[in-house]
Amino acid sequence: MAYVIGIDIGGTFTDAFAADESGRVAAAKTPSTPPDFASGFLQVVDELAANLGVSTQQLLEDTQYIVHGTTTTLNALVTGDVAKVGFLTTAGHSDSITIMNLEGRYAGLGADKVQDMVRTDKPAPLVPPHLIHELDERIDYKGEVVVPLDEQGARVAIRSLVDQGVEAIAVSFLWSFSNPKHEHRVRELISEISPDLYVALSSDVSPRIREFSRSVTTIMNTQVGPRLRAYLVPLEARLRSRGLTGSLLVMQGSGGCVTAAEAPARAITTIGSVLTGGVVGCTRLADELGHRNVISTDMGGTTFLTGLVVDGAPVTSNTTVLNQYHVNVPMVDVHTIGAGGGAIAWVDAGGNLHVGPRSAGARPGPACYGEGGTEPTVTDVDLILGIINPDNFLGGRKKLHRELAEEALRIYVAEPLGLDIDSAAAAVYAIQNAQTADLVRKVVVTSGQDPRDFVLYAFGGAGPMHCASYAADLEISEVIVPLGTAAAVFSAYGLAASDISLTAEISQPCNFPPASDEFGSVFAALDVELDERLAAQALNFSNVVRNREVDMRYTMQLAEVTTPVETDIYTSETLDRLGDQFGQQYEHLYGPGSGFADAGLQLITYRSEAIGVLPIRPKLTAAPAGSGEPPITGIRRVYLDTTAGWEDASIYDYSTLGFGHELVGPAIVEAPTTTVVIPRGCHGVVDPLGNLVIRYDAR
Repeated sequence: MAYVIGIDIGGTFTDAFAADESGRVAAAKTPSTPPDFASGFLQVVDELAANLGVSTQQLLEDTQYIVHGTTTTLNALVTGDVAKVGFLTTAGHSDSITIMNLEGRYAGLGADKVQDMVRTDKPAPLVPPHLIHELDERIDYKGEVVVPLDEQGARVAIRSLVDQGVEAIAVSFLWSFSNPKHEHRVRELISEISPDLYVALSSDVSPRIREFSRSVTTIMNTQVGPRLRAYLVPLEARLRSRGLTGSLLVMQGSGGCVTAAEAPARAITTIGSVLTGGVVGCTRLADELGHRNVISTDMGGTTFLTGLVVDGAPVTSNTTVLNQYHVNVPMVDVHTIGAGGGAIAWVDAGGNLHVGPRSAGARPGPACYGEGGTEPTVTDVDLILGIINPDNFLGGRKKLHRELAEEALRIYVAEPLGLDIDSAAAAVYAIQNAQTADLVRKVVVTSGQDPRDFVLYAFGGAGPMHCASYAADLEISEVIVPLGTAAAVFSAYGLAASDISLTAEISQPCNFPPASDEFGSVFAALDVELDERLAAQALNFSNVVRNREVDMRYTMQLAEVTTPVETDIYTSETLDRLGDQFGQQYEHLYGPGSGFADAGLQLITYRSEAIGVLPIRPKLTAAPAGSGEPPITGIRRVYLDTTAGWEDASIYDYSTLGFGHELVGPAIVEAPTTTVVIPRGCHGVVDPLGNLVIRYDAR
């Protein structure tokens, strides 16, 4: 029996999902093990095997591939635990990464911080000056060599960096995307001097116009590449020693995966690895349920993540901002705040109550875990309010201590605010739900959409406890809680359901339209590159899907709009339609009448994606039909609304529910890895796949 496995490592829990060719599925959840996350990876594989009733060796021997969502690269960049990098660039341009095109003081910041001129400044340079060397060379925008590469000077610079103990070297020359000859030669020279040194070239990592962002992307890739390699190589070796015969794949921020062997070379593409599995899972499930527009919300132990599926496809971006630097990385557009179940509630000096962004994480965890945590978290509050059953957390594998949760909340929140325990817990619950709703609203509205036009999917261990409240704030009429085997490991399901995805791009600025044969030849060259990289994955694909797009702008504008190329037959007529499509998309983004066709158009960057569709597509199994009234396992006092106060809620065991069962709020559904809240004024229905659909009675 052939299995596919998805493993998602979060700050608090590590989740796993497995499916075989017959449709049998299984899930597992274990605590993450920072800083040695690989140990948690192996532990969750052991538990997954136990849940399937097989040995770990048998499971791994029968596994075709494991798709891994890793925090390695993102954590390295956020914490600064990156490789020591040297940087080689064109003579006269070493200050580019310090000047930062004036973007550094505002990129990725809100208006309040941008306007705070005293406290806001540019981030520290990615590479210190003594590790930057300028080389004599120059290629012009046509790709012609103006100044030959000074190879002797390059050797001197490389030896200097090696002598200073750099772990990797980034190379970014002007116009290298038009002609990478000089960058390729420098890589050869580095290999001669230090064969094992990690090297990244801008012409490989980001062959896109604009020197600063191209260099930043290459440097960041070089900073995290050695770290990712140091994590994946021993992890794969440990899996092989345990019996893995299939492939280890790594999720990218784009929503597709690559082999672990290729991932370190383009490590920067994995910075959103751990964020995208949930959105991919939503896309797959939405396709089965017939939903075209979905808001994905994933509330785990550390963070709250949200992304969008519009017209059946994830919303993506070709650029992201990290640490106030623009990075050229295609990514599913996922937004996050520190508002997971482990988010700490605290009161500032002015007497204001906050929730997050600090988290108790996996260690020591919430106070109620009894493992040394002393500050109150959202999980502690959910326990105090009666939402969580202290004897049935993680399916009864972990006993929670209400008295420890109350003590932490009393010391840090209730007494500083002059509140009783119940009121303090209700306040934390309300703030948590409000700030998650605010994030979702911002994401949806700034994308030009209306939340009321979407179905909301809620998953993660803590998401189902809060989703009905933040959905109500957004006036969303329907919420889907993906239950069954994937209840609290939905992101891992998304990983297992993903495909190989490779992207190639090249900037060739020109006035639009170019000659149709020139237009086609660029995509043909990109496809050749992608075919070679697909072959290098050494996987069998059931199909290969091609997607093409171009970045276009009105003449002399500074920014482009990405426009899909919906045909592979290029004629003057199809290019004219592409120009019309750009105009329509521009006005959709910026409003009717905002376009200015008289300015003419420019084509800046070509981009092609190859999706290798993997042969096993995990699906959530059908739920058995429910008969009669859903059995109530008990009644518990809960506090879900400050206006209602404490009230009795019917408690249901998810394992006793079937397709068609309907639950009237207030109600609590207990599943092995999560708990679902159905407030008063709502009802829940179990759908054919075992998902719980929450609807509002008055809507």
